[in-house]
Amino acid sequence: MLGRTADGLYWMFRYIERAENIARLVDAGLRMSLTRSGAGDDNWDGVLQSAGVREAYDKNRSKLTNSEAIDYLLRERSNPSSVMSCIESGRNNARMVRTALTRETWEATNECWIELKGLLEKRVKAAELPGVIDVIKRRAGLIRGAFHGSMLRNELYNFARIGTFIERADNTSRILDVKYYVLLPSVSQVGSSVDNIQWESILRSVSAHRAYSWAYDGEYKSANIADFLILNGQMPRSLAYCYEKIVSNLAYISASYGGERLVAHDTADAIHRSLKEHNIKDIMDRGLHEFLEDFVNRNNQLGAEISDGYRFYA
Repeated sequence: MLGRTADGLYWMFRYIERAENIARLVDAGLRMSLTRSGAGDDNWDGVLQSAGVREAYDKNRSKLTNSEAIDYLLRERSNPSSVMSCIESGRNNARMVRTALTRETWEATNECWIELKGLLEKRVKAAELPGVIDVIKRRAGLIRGAFHGSMLRNELYNFARIGTFIERADNTSRILDVKYYVLLPSVSQVGSSVDNIQWESILRSVSAHRAYSWAYDGEYKSANIADFLILNGQMPRSLAYCYEKIVSNLAYISASYGGERLVAHDTADAIHRSLKEHNIKDIMDRGLHEFLEDFVNRNNQLGAEISDGYRFYA
Protein backbone atom coordinates (compact mmCIF):
# COMPACT_ATOMS: atom_id res chain seq x y z
CA MET A 1 0.00 0.00 0.00
CA LEU A 2 1.29 3.48 -0.88
CA GLY A 3 2.39 5.66 2.01
CA ARG A 4 0.14 8.42 0.66
CA THR A 5 -2.94 6.20 1.06
CA ALA A 6 -1.96 5.15 4.59
CA ASP A 7 -1.25 8.80 5.42
CA GLY A 8 -4.62 9.95 4.06
CA LEU A 9 -6.63 7.36 5.99
CA TYR A 10 -4.67 7.84 9.21
CA TRP A 11 -5.09 11.62 9.15
CA MET A 12 -8.65 11.56 7.89
CA PHE A 13 -9.72 9.73 11.02
CA ARG A 14 -7.44 11.73 13.30
CA TYR A 15 -9.09 14.92 12.07
CA ILE A 16 -12.63 13.54 12.36
CA GLU A 17 -11.88 12.37 15.90
CA ARG A 18 -10.23 15.69 16.74
CA ALA A 19 -13.27 17.66 15.57
CA GLU A 20 -15.48 15.66 17.92
CA ASN A 21 -12.91 15.89 20.69
CA ILE A 22 -12.64 19.69 20.46
CA ALA A 23 -16.43 19.84 20.71
CA ARG A 24 -16.23 17.63 23.80
CA LEU A 25 -13.53 19.87 25.28
CA VAL A 26 -15.78 22.91 24.78
CA ASP A 27 -18.60 20.94 26.38
CA ALA A 28 -16.37 20.08 29.36
CA GLY A 29 -15.39 23.73 29.77
CA LEU A 30 -19.02 24.85 29.62
CA ARG A 31 -20.24 22.27 32.11
CA MET A 32 -17.45 22.88 34.56
CA SER A 33 -17.56 26.68 34.40
CA LEU A 34 -21.22 26.49 35.42
CA THR A 35 -20.23 24.75 38.67
CA ARG A 36 -17.73 27.42 39.72
CA SER A 37 -18.82 30.22 41.98
CA GLY A 38 -17.83 33.54 40.46
CA ALA A 39 -16.68 31.83 37.29
CA GLY A 40 -15.30 34.27 34.74
CA ASP A 41 -13.96 34.31 31.24
CA ASP A 42 -10.48 33.35 32.46
CA ASN A 43 -11.79 29.81 32.99
CA TRP A 44 -11.23 29.30 29.27
CA ASP A 45 -7.49 29.78 29.62
CA GLY A 46 -7.28 26.17 30.83
CA VAL A 47 -9.44 24.85 28.00
CA LEU A 48 -7.26 26.59 25.39
CA GLN A 49 -4.11 25.28 27.10
CA SER A 50 -5.41 21.73 27.06
CA ALA A 51 -6.36 22.06 23.38
CA GLY A 52 -2.76 23.15 22.74
CA VAL A 53 -3.76 26.47 21.16
CA ARG A 54 -3.25 29.03 23.95
CA GLU A 55 -0.32 30.85 22.35
CA ALA A 56 -1.93 30.83 18.91
CA TYR A 57 -5.11 32.27 20.42
CA ASP A 58 -3.22 35.26 21.80
CA LYS A 59 -1.80 36.00 18.36
CA ASN A 60 -5.27 35.89 16.80
CA ARG A 61 -7.57 37.45 19.42
CA SER A 62 -6.95 40.58 21.48
CA LYS A 63 -8.86 39.48 24.59
CA LEU A 64 -9.77 36.20 26.26
CA THR A 65 -13.52 35.92 26.75
CA ASN A 66 -15.95 33.04 26.94
CA SER A 67 -17.51 33.76 23.54
CA GLU A 68 -14.19 34.46 21.79
CA ALA A 69 -12.59 31.24 23.09
CA ILE A 70 -15.57 29.14 21.99
CA ASP A 71 -15.62 30.81 18.57
CA TYR A 72 -11.89 30.19 18.17
CA LEU A 73 -12.27 26.51 19.03
CA LEU A 74 -15.29 25.97 16.79
CA ARG A 75 -14.90 28.24 13.76
CA GLU A 76 -11.49 29.88 13.45
CA ARG A 77 -9.98 28.96 10.05
CA SER A 78 -6.45 29.97 11.12
CA ASN A 79 -6.68 27.47 13.99
CA PRO A 80 -5.85 24.03 12.50
CA SER A 81 -7.49 22.36 15.51
CA SER A 82 -10.83 24.18 15.30
CA VAL A 83 -13.82 21.98 14.56
CA MET A 84 -14.37 23.53 11.13
CA SER A 85 -10.67 23.26 10.19
CA CYS A 86 -10.61 19.61 11.29
CA ILE A 87 -13.74 18.71 9.35
CA GLU A 88 -12.34 20.33 6.20
CA SER A 89 -8.96 18.63 6.65
CA GLY A 90 -10.68 15.28 7.26
CA ARG A 91 -12.78 15.70 4.11
CA ASN A 92 -9.73 16.72 2.07
CA ASN A 93 -7.89 13.60 3.18
CA ALA A 94 -10.98 11.53 2.36
CA ARG A 95 -11.04 13.01 -1.15
CA MET A 96 -7.37 12.15 -1.56
CA VAL A 97 -8.05 8.47 -0.76
CA ARG A 98 -11.58 8.39 -2.20
CA THR A 99 -10.99 5.10 -4.06
CA ALA A 100 -9.89 3.43 -0.80
CA LEU A 101 -13.18 4.30 0.94
CA THR A 102 -16.61 2.76 0.62
CA ARG A 103 -19.41 4.91 -0.78
CA GLU A 104 -21.12 4.94 2.63
CA THR A 105 -18.01 6.33 4.34
CA TRP A 106 -17.44 9.06 1.75
CA GLU A 107 -21.09 10.15 1.80
CA ALA A 108 -21.14 10.33 5.62
CA THR A 109 -17.97 12.45 5.54
CA ASN A 110 -19.26 14.77 2.84
CA GLU A 111 -22.64 15.21 4.53
CA CYS A 112 -20.88 16.03 7.81
CA TRP A 113 -18.87 18.76 6.08
CA ILE A 114 -21.95 20.22 4.37
CA GLU A 115 -24.02 20.39 7.57
CA LEU A 116 -21.28 21.79 9.78
CA LYS A 117 -20.26 24.34 7.16
CA GLY A 118 -23.80 25.69 7.39
CA LEU A 119 -24.02 25.52 11.19
CA LEU A 120 -20.66 27.20 11.74
CA GLU A 121 -20.95 29.81 9.01
CA LYS A 122 -21.78 32.40 11.67
CA ARG A 123 -20.82 32.75 15.31
CA VAL A 124 -22.82 30.26 17.40
CA LYS A 125 -25.23 31.80 19.90
CA ALA A 126 -24.97 30.60 23.50
CA ALA A 127 -28.48 29.11 23.42
CA GLU A 128 -27.63 27.11 20.28
CA LEU A 129 -24.27 25.82 21.48
CA PRO A 130 -25.42 22.54 23.12
CA GLY A 131 -27.32 21.59 19.97
CA VAL A 132 -24.33 22.36 17.74
CA ILE A 133 -22.03 20.27 19.94
CA ASP A 134 -24.49 17.37 19.71
CA VAL A 135 -24.55 17.63 15.89
CA ILE A 136 -20.74 17.53 15.75
CA LYS A 137 -20.60 14.42 17.94
CA ARG A 138 -23.43 12.73 16.04
CA ARG A 139 -21.92 13.41 12.61
CA ALA A 140 -18.50 12.12 13.67
CA GLY A 141 -20.19 8.99 15.01
CA LEU A 142 -21.99 8.46 11.70
CA ILE A 143 -18.69 8.56 9.80
CA ARG A 144 -17.11 6.01 12.13
CA GLY A 145 -20.21 3.83 11.97
CA ALA A 146 -20.31 3.86 8.16
CA PHE A 147 -16.62 3.02 8.01
CA HIS A 148 -16.80 0.31 10.65
CA GLY A 149 -19.83 -1.32 9.04
CA SER A 150 -18.65 -1.34 5.42
CA MET A 151 -14.85 -1.59 5.20
CA LEU A 152 -12.71 -4.68 4.76
CA ARG A 153 -10.59 -5.51 7.81
CA ASN A 154 -7.29 -4.95 6.03
CA GLU A 155 -4.37 -2.54 6.48
CA LEU A 156 -6.53 0.36 5.25
CA TYR A 157 -8.89 -0.26 8.14
CA ASN A 158 -5.97 -0.68 10.57
CA PHE A 159 -4.35 2.68 9.75
CA ALA A 160 -7.68 4.46 10.10
CA ARG A 161 -8.30 2.85 13.48
CA ILE A 162 -4.81 3.69 14.73
CA GLY A 163 -5.38 7.33 13.80
CA THR A 164 -8.71 7.33 15.63
CA PHE A 165 -7.34 5.90 18.87
CA ILE A 166 -4.15 7.95 19.01
CA GLU A 167 -6.29 11.07 18.71
CA ARG A 168 -8.87 9.80 21.21
CA ALA A 169 -6.23 8.93 23.80
CA ASP A 170 -4.80 12.43 23.42
CA ASN A 171 -8.25 13.93 23.94
CA THR A 172 -9.17 11.92 27.04
CA SER A 173 -5.91 12.87 28.71
CA ARG A 174 -6.45 16.55 27.86
CA ILE A 175 -10.03 16.60 29.16
CA LEU A 176 -8.86 15.03 32.44
CA ASP A 177 -6.12 17.63 32.66
CA VAL A 178 -8.61 20.48 32.21
CA LYS A 179 -10.48 19.26 35.26
CA TYR A 180 -7.72 18.32 37.62
CA TYR A 181 -4.93 20.74 36.86
CA VAL A 182 -6.44 23.95 35.52
CA LEU A 183 -10.11 24.38 36.34
CA LEU A 184 -10.21 23.09 39.92
CA PRO A 185 -10.86 26.26 41.95
CA SER A 186 -8.67 25.45 44.94
CA VAL A 187 -7.11 22.60 46.87
CA SER A 188 -9.68 23.15 49.62
CA GLN A 189 -12.47 22.03 47.28
CA VAL A 190 -10.96 18.64 46.44
CA GLY A 191 -13.51 16.05 47.53
CA SER A 192 -16.23 18.66 48.05
CA SER A 193 -19.65 18.69 46.41
CA VAL A 194 -18.33 21.17 43.81
CA ASP A 195 -15.42 18.84 43.06
CA ASN A 196 -17.79 15.89 42.63
CA ILE A 197 -20.10 17.86 40.33
CA GLN A 198 -17.13 18.78 38.15
CA TRP A 199 -16.02 15.16 37.92
CA GLU A 200 -19.57 14.20 36.94
CA SER A 201 -19.43 16.87 34.24
CA ILE A 202 -16.25 15.28 32.87
CA LEU A 203 -18.05 11.94 32.59
CA ARG A 204 -20.94 13.54 30.72
CA SER A 205 -18.58 15.33 28.33
CA VAL A 206 -17.08 11.98 27.22
CA SER A 207 -20.47 10.20 27.14
CA ALA A 208 -19.45 7.99 30.04
CA HIS A 209 -21.88 9.01 32.77
CA ARG A 210 -24.14 5.97 32.64
CA ALA A 211 -21.31 3.54 31.93
CA TYR A 212 -19.49 4.82 35.02
CA SER A 213 -22.59 4.30 37.17
CA TRP A 214 -22.70 0.68 36.03
CA ALA A 215 -19.03 0.13 36.85
CA TYR A 216 -18.89 2.01 40.18
CA ASP A 217 -22.51 2.04 41.39
CA GLY A 218 -22.77 5.78 40.72
CA GLU A 219 -20.40 6.82 43.52
CA TYR A 220 -18.53 9.92 42.31
CA LYS A 221 -14.97 9.75 43.61
CA SER A 222 -12.10 11.43 41.83
CA ALA A 223 -9.88 8.35 42.06
CA ASN A 224 -12.61 6.09 40.63
CA ILE A 225 -13.35 8.46 37.76
CA ALA A 226 -9.67 8.86 36.93
CA ASP A 227 -9.30 5.07 37.08
CA PHE A 228 -12.30 4.67 34.75
CA LEU A 229 -10.94 7.08 32.13
CA ILE A 230 -7.32 5.96 32.34
CA LEU A 231 -7.11 2.27 33.24
CA ASN A 232 -10.51 0.65 32.64
CA GLY A 233 -10.12 -1.50 29.52
CA GLN A 234 -13.89 -1.74 29.02
CA MET A 235 -14.38 2.01 28.68
CA PRO A 236 -14.06 2.93 24.93
CA ARG A 237 -12.54 6.36 25.64
CA SER A 238 -10.09 5.25 28.31
CA LEU A 239 -6.36 5.38 27.68
CA ALA A 240 -6.06 1.64 28.32
CA TYR A 241 -8.77 0.79 25.78
CA CYS A 242 -7.26 3.11 23.16
CA TYR A 243 -3.86 1.51 23.53
CA GLU A 244 -5.23 -2.00 23.39
CA LYS A 245 -6.69 -1.08 19.98
CA ILE A 246 -3.54 0.70 18.81
CA VAL A 247 -1.35 -2.28 19.70
CA SER A 248 -3.71 -4.81 18.09
CA ASN A 249 -4.04 -2.82 14.86
CA LEU A 250 -0.28 -2.33 14.64
CA ALA A 251 0.07 -6.10 15.08
CA TYR A 252 -2.35 -6.71 12.19
CA ILE A 253 -0.30 -4.39 9.97
CA SER A 254 2.89 -6.15 11.01
CA ALA A 255 1.36 -9.51 10.08
CA SER A 256 0.35 -8.09 6.68
CA TYR A 257 3.99 -7.21 6.04
CA GLY A 258 5.47 -10.56 7.02
CA GLY A 259 5.89 -9.86 10.72
CA GLU A 260 8.01 -6.72 10.27
CA ARG A 261 8.28 -4.67 13.47
CA LEU A 262 9.19 -1.00 13.65
CA VAL A 263 10.17 1.36 16.45
CA ALA A 264 6.49 2.36 16.71
CA HIS A 265 5.54 -1.19 17.73
CA ASP A 266 7.95 -1.10 20.68
CA THR A 267 6.76 2.34 21.77
CA ALA A 268 3.09 1.32 21.62
CA ASP A 269 3.82 -1.89 23.54
CA ALA A 270 5.70 0.06 26.23
CA ILE A 271 2.86 2.57 26.70
CA HIS A 272 0.27 -0.21 26.79
CA ARG A 273 2.32 -2.18 29.30
CA SER A 274 2.73 0.86 31.58
CA LEU A 275 -1.05 1.36 31.61
CA LYS A 276 -1.58 -2.28 32.54
CA GLU A 277 1.08 -2.28 35.27
CA HIS A 278 0.03 0.93 37.07
CA ASN A 279 -2.85 1.34 39.46
CA ILE A 280 -4.67 4.59 40.05
CA LYS A 281 -3.08 5.09 43.48
CA ASP A 282 0.39 5.07 41.89
CA ILE A 283 -0.76 7.64 39.34
CA MET A 284 -2.42 9.94 41.87
CA ASP A 285 0.58 9.73 44.22
CA ARG A 286 2.91 10.66 41.39
CA GLY A 287 0.63 13.50 40.33
CA LEU A 288 -2.21 13.21 37.84
CA HIS A 289 -1.12 16.25 35.84
CA GLU A 290 2.44 14.98 35.57
CA PHE A 291 1.23 11.55 34.46
CA LEU A 292 -1.07 13.05 31.82
CA GLU A 293 1.59 15.44 30.53
CA ASP A 294 4.03 12.55 30.11
CA PHE A 295 1.35 10.45 28.42
CA VAL A 296 0.53 13.18 25.87
CA ASN A 297 4.23 13.49 24.98
CA ARG A 298 4.66 9.73 24.54
CA ASN A 299 1.44 9.51 22.52
CA ASN A 300 2.71 12.28 20.21
CA GLN A 301 6.03 10.46 19.90
CA LEU A 302 4.20 7.32 18.77
CA GLY A 303 2.31 9.28 16.12
CA ALA A 304 5.58 10.62 14.72
CA GLU A 305 7.15 7.15 14.71
CA ILE A 306 4.20 5.69 12.81
CA SER A 307 4.46 8.46 10.19
CA ASP A 308 8.21 7.90 9.79
CA GLY A 309 8.10 4.11 9.92
CA TYR A 310 5.40 3.73 7.29
CA ARG A 311 6.77 6.54 5.11
CA PHE A 312 3.78 8.85 5.22
CA TYR A 313 4.21 11.90 3.01
CA ALA A 314 2.08 14.83 1.89
